[in-house]
Amino acid sequence: MRARHLSIIAKKEFRGLFSERTILLAVLLQLFIALFSSFLMVGLTSMYDPSSLSKYSHFRYNVGYAGNDSELLTSLRSSSDFRVFRMDLSTAVETLKERKLAAVIWVPDTAPDAQGPVKITLYTLQNDLQSAIVDVKLKDIFLKYEKDLRQIRADRLNDQPLPLQIPASGAGGDFYEFVYGLLIPLLVFMPAIIASALVIDLITEEYQHDTLETLISTPVTFSEMVWGKVLACEILVPVQAGVWLVLLMVNGIAIQNAGLILLQVSVTSLVLILLGTLTALHYRERTAAQFIFSTALVVVILFALSLPANPMNLLTRLAVGTAGAEQWGVLAVTLAVIAVLGYVTQKYAERISRSSHTG
Repeated sequence: MRARHLSIIAKKEFRGLFSERTILLAVLLQLFIALFSSFLMVGLTSMYDPSSLSKYSHFRYNVGYAGNDSELLTSLRSSSDFRVFRMDLSTAVETLKERKLAAVIWVPDTAPDAQGPVKITLYTLQNDLQSAIVDVKLKDIFLKYEKDLRQIRADRLNDQPLPLQIPASGAGGDFYEFVYGLLIPLLVFMPAIIASALVIDLITEEYQHDTLETLISTPVTFSEMVWGKVLACEILVPVQAGVWLVLLMVNGIAIQNAGLILLQVSVTSLVLILLGTLTALHYRERTAAQFIFSTALVVVILFALSLPANPMNLLTRLAVGTAGAEQWGVLAVTLAVIAVLGYVTQKYAERISRSSHTG
């Protein structure tokens, strides 16, 4: 296998990439995500944790209060987040349905020192983002009222509760989870998935466009043609992932071990690319190969994520600088898998080449 022939095939494929609209659109989508990661963080974080938007809201919400006067009413009126209206329950609920109120609180006529519990009912709009924000803002007020009730009823305690000293999590928790747990692994692994799908297109189009015989008639062998396409796809991964990491750093996101991240992604992507290559060589038809590969890819990803030292977890730990010696173990295992897949790919390509010549 000659390196010159591999470079010729790789250059040919790079020139043809600019005509692949699907690939270019995928790259532009990732570029948009990387450039506006700080903005998208707010929107995407709210999808899995709507309460995270509470700290961005400075609006005063109208709240209906029904029932007995209590310290809870005093706390609500002193809060800068709410504008409280005393109403009867039925009127308050009807007003809530008309969206003139953000929530309705009903407090029963239970004395603070009564034997029974004080059951407070909160009415909000179902499946409403504003309700999630109001819930979070009301939570602190409810907790304060609960603490006051516990102090009033403290003489009923037979045992002294064990105090728990839980350190504050600090600001930026949602940002940390989104950027390091989702955004960085998503951006750096997306080029690997695109490259593995791209190699299927590059190989199957040779069969579908009847250009394979013309290509093999040149000094380039069939195996060199296959590995040239693999090389072109593999080169794209660290280049594209490196650009995303740079753009994230420009956005003010601190990323450690960028070189090790690119190394792990490049090695992992080669596994996916070789799997895509074997799929394309076997089926030789784009639609069938892409469907089978996509189905198999889901299984492979789910299996990988089930492992304790899975690639997503490893990339997150590398980005924050907490990865230990296990990263080299993962790298060694991945290299072993690549060796096996590379051997199978070479033998399969040689077999196809011999059958083409004999046929």
